[in-house]
Amino acid sequence: MAEAEKTIVSNFIRNIIDADLAAGKHTSIRTRFPPEPNGYLHFGHAKSICLNFGLARDYGGACHLRFDDTNPEKEEQEYVDSIVDAVRWLGWDWGANQFYASNYFQTMYDCAEALINAGLAYVDSQTAEEMRTNRGTLTEAGKPSPYRNRTPQENLDLFRRMKAGEFPDGAHVLRAKIDMASPNINLRDPAIYRIRHATHHNTGDTWCLYPMYTYAHPIEDAIERITHSICTLEFEDQRPFYDWLLDKLADLGCLPRPLPQQIEFARLNLTYVVLSKRKLIQLVDEKHVNGWDDPRLPTLVGARRRGYTAEGFRKFAEMIGVTKSDSLIDYSIFEECQRDVLNETALRRIAVLDPLKLVIDNYPAGQEEECLAPNHPQQPELGKRPVPFSGELWIEREDFVEVPPKGYFRLFPGNKVRLRYGFVIECTGCDKDENGNIVAVHCNYFADSKSGTPGADTYKVKGNIHWLSAQHAYAAEVRLYDRLFKVPNPGAEHDFLDDINPDSVKTITAQLEPALKDAAAEERFQFERHGYFVADRVDSQPGKPVFNRAVTLKDNWQK
Repeated sequence: MAEAEKTIVSNFIRNIIDADLAAGKHTSIRTRFPPEPNGYLHFGHAKSICLNFGLARDYGGACHLRFDDTNPEKEEQEYVDSIVDAVRWLGWDWGANQFYASNYFQTMYDCAEALINAGLAYVDSQTAEEMRTNRGTLTEAGKPSPYRNRTPQENLDLFRRMKAGEFPDGAHVLRAKIDMASPNINLRDPAIYRIRHATHHNTGDTWCLYPMYTYAHPIEDAIERITHSICTLEFEDQRPFYDWLLDKLADLGCLPRPLPQQIEFARLNLTYVVLSKRKLIQLVDEKHVNGWDDPRLPTLVGARRRGYTAEGFRKFAEMIGVTKSDSLIDYSIFEECQRDVLNETALRRIAVLDPLKLVIDNYPAGQEEECLAPNHPQQPELGKRPVPFSGELWIEREDFVEVPPKGYFRLFPGNKVRLRYGFVIECTGCDKDENGNIVAVHCNYFADSKSGTPGADTYKVKGNIHWLSAQHAYAAEVRLYDRLFKVPNPGAEHDFLDDINPDSVKTITAQLEPALKDAAAEERFQFERHGYFVADRVDSQPGKPVFNRAVTLKDNWQK
């Protein structure tokens, strides 16, 4: 991924890497992004992706995309495909380094047999409830399983029969033999293998014996020669087992040294967002949103459809950095990163979201002409585009009032405004229907006041409104997306579903500049005055794009 030159800000992870390289522990670094293919990636994953791939890029190393697919009952190829697409969309490339935990199942099994032969693992035949009861608490030591002293020969025989499919699910588990009195509950003989008669998305029905994630993950890191295994803080208590397992297997000659080092950082916490997988599944399953790619969801497929940019995600990840302390990041910071990128990259176009007819009574009947509007005001090299003009226009309904409040400089009877890129007009009145609703505004134009023409500067007006020719504009579906939750910390005081914002999406029929009719799916624009919009990647059709609002021009949530 090509990136502009930038200043690299140090952090505690970079300090560790710098020290390891200086000491000669490693000659280069190798990181990994290891998702479980049991769901769609969200904003928190984006932080981890940018961190791991960014470190590999900055240090001239490599980052692996590895699927931790050790739970066949919850994993599907659909999730694998979506993860690959999401990471690529974010702008990262792993080359030939795409791996699967399931490709190492035989090696993991061989490691387990080595542990058994060394007296470091045993088959436990307790029920799941008995194991939970005997595990102890934070203040009480656990009780050894009655099967803990089985001989290596007995354990090996049972383990091989487990692999052969002789036992039903739950009949036995393989546990590491560590310390049932350890103050760290994760070292109280953790389970490392369980029986699951389930078809795996990658290995089919080859296995009915599957490794636990906490057992498989460190072995995968070691096999792939990962130097720095970076994960979030909830895995900090698992690090002693990570180190114990790798050290024992290295001593037994099963894995090479130097061993990977696990480093934990604080996960992403955002206001107005839920990143809990359980809550996201509930939102989708109970149809509070329209699927995993709903633009209101903090999934990467939803973000892409919303119109957020990969560059904005990378900018956000760099801005918030990495720490060891949990903190809550305001969603407005993320939105501002997106605005910064979109402001630079999005071409400008005109849209009237709440149309009201404006009739120029003294404009010659049947006449039409072109006004010129810049494609990007800060990038004159992108040129200008013609915007057709005629005697009947669409303007925003909010741009006219009969009785103006103080400081109102737009249209009202007797007031002059400039039509942006066009003429100065003077309002003469309005038409109303039988219910008193305004249905049209009337005005006269000054023919010598067109922007960029001699004499235009002689008309001094304070108001400037945008418009579209009613004859040339076209009606299109536009979706105005907002935050899914109406409070900063959803669920803090009651059920998080009660905090859903009822106005998180509004679908309207807007009048759009004719140039937008040819917009390609995922093409982004700034609709002047209204924000940044994208042609929906799912529902847009050739010649009939549907537009989603990604973000407003400014933060509307500031109090």
